[in-house]
Amino acid sequence: MPTDQQAVALFLFAHQDDEFGVFQTIEDCRRQGWRVVCAYLTHGAHGSAERRNQESRRVLATLGVADADIVFAGDALGIVDASLPRHLAAAGAWLTPWLASHAGGLRLLCAPAWEGGHHDHDALHFLAVQTAAGLGLGALLRQYALYNAHRCPGPLFRVLSPLAANGPVQSTPVPWRARLRHLRLCLSYPSQRITWIGLFPFVLAHAVLRGRQALQPAAPARLAQRPHPGPLYYENRRFYTWEQLQADMAGYLRGAAPTPPAPPAR
Repeated sequence: MPTDQQAVALFLFAHQDDEFGVFQTIEDCRRQGWRVVCAYLTHGAHGSAERRNQESRRVLATLGVADADIVFAGDALGIVDASLPRHLAAAGAWLTPWLASHAGGLRLLCAPAWEGGHHDHDALHFLAVQTAAGLGLGALLRQYALYNAHRCPGPLFRVLSPLAANGPVQSTPVPWRARLRHLRLCLSYPSQRITWIGLFPFVLAHAVLRGRQALQPAAPARLAQRPHPGPLYYENRRFYTWEQLQADMAGYLRGAAPTPPAPPAR
């Protein structure tokens, strides 16, 4: 790679607040002097879009991300929260040139894990894997866990818990001072108060008992497999089904996916 080009780390988020899954990774990248660029692929529903954008802007600014490096693609594309699987063609058409434009200095690409927690998360993982592979950047892709229902009864779920089926875990200890800072940031999403009433106790327990940032590689072969045995969390909540997501992905692969441009010369 060119030595005169600043190193870049790209973070893909389905929703404003998903960044809580990679607080430490973002700070680590900034500490190394890397440029961090974040893109959100959906926007908030019921009039909350701008409010949610501002909440994430403030959180990311605290982590050292420049405002100019935060992109709300979901706003421009009109992709509402919880509808990403039905807009894979539009999202993929945006993501391919955007990712290619940063390929020259790219050191890390992070996307939500393949874990069955939220159907938007799995849809974005699918797009990230397909696009990165098409551009020859798959080796730089890492997935971060948010929440899933693996081995959980009924409506329960696990938070920040990587699935073993997704491959080896790259685990980094989070210093206590950073854990406390990150917990405070988790209270910075008042528009998502109801969601965080359910999430925060688990995030708190993770910070106290484990306190580690976990990333895993991402493999195209996993996309043909259910994220985990048993009902997925979005199936338990009747938000979406695995069969629907399979149909959405198959439709994209049949012809909706744009032809990836050649990545810039390195």
